[in-house]
Amino acid sequence: MFKKALCCVLYYALFSPISFAAAEGESQAAAVDYQYFQLEPDIITNYIKPGKNIGYVRVSVDLMVKSSSDYEEIEIHDPLIRDRIITIFGEQNEQQIKTMADREAIRQRCLSEVNEVLFEVVGHRPVKDLHFTKYLYQ
Repeated sequence: MFKKALCCVLYYALFSPISFAAAEGESQAAAVDYQYFQLEPDIITNYIKPGKNIGYVRVSVDLMVKSSSDYEEIEIHDPLIRDRIITIFGEQNEQQIKTMADREAIRQRCLSEVNEVLFEVVGHRPVKDLHFTKYLYQ
């Protein structure tokens, strides 16, 4: 019994620093400061709809950035980002607004064009991802 207890103690003494080092490396990798910036208020705009009726869409947009400095740049250029997203939605027709595949294409286009307009202003592409958290259309 004593030998088993001694083996267990030696086993934990030898291998616990390795596990602590691995856990420390994982915590450093997870220390990236991802943040979400929510465009407020929601974006409400029209889209192309045939006939006399007006179609509109209401979207909540969250932008994922990698650091607090990127967050501050997004906060400063909020009107520019809103304008680009409103322009993109205004160019869409009813079918593109309503179908899931086209909605994903709109999201990807918004992400790339927001990054392009920010690249022209700040010199890099700070937005890592863009999410529609609310998506209502009529």
